[in-house]
Order: sequence, then C-alpha cells, then structure tokens
Amino acid sequence: MKQPNREQNDTLYQAILALKDMDECRRFFQDLCTVSELRAMEQRMEVAVLLDEDMIYNEILERTGASSATISRVKRALLYGADGYQTVIPRLRESKQ
Repeated sequence: MKQPNREQNDTLYQAILALKDMDECRRFFQDLCTVSELRAMEQRMEVAVLLDEDMIYNEILERTGASSATISRVKRALLYGADGYQTVIPRLRESKQ
C-alpha cells in the first residue's frame, strides 16, 4: 500500500494555521467537514474541557449528550495521547480571561 507523502499530510495543518480569526475558522471547517463531523469534534472538545475540570462522567453525559464510549476515548487521549488537548485547554482558559 502506498504511503501518502508527509507534505500532503501537512497541507491540512498548514491551512488551519493560516486561518486569521474565528469567522475564517468556522467557514473553513464548514467547507471541510460534514455537519455530523463538526458536531462530533465540538462535542469531543467540550468533553475534554469538562474532564480536565474533573467533572464526572454522568454529569458530562447529561451536559453534552456524549456517549460513555466517547467520554472514555477522550479521557484516554487526555491521559495517554499526543498532548494536543493538554496544549490547547490552558490556552483556551487564558483567552477567556
């Protein structure tokens, strides 16, 4: 099976970094993703923030509608992932202050 080259893989991430504001970001992701893909990513991000605030699974489930499998998957990423959530969550908190 042919491996995609690294430059092609990085195009998406370079495009995201090129976005200048929230409006551009929303419009880009609306073009890139289906409504259900966007909702799933938004939900995962909300779950990650709530888990980082030590909210319990049942409260997260009620608040977000996320399944227990989704909550578990996000928790695993928070604990053992590539530190993407751990990088972004503090920055989100800073930007809200």
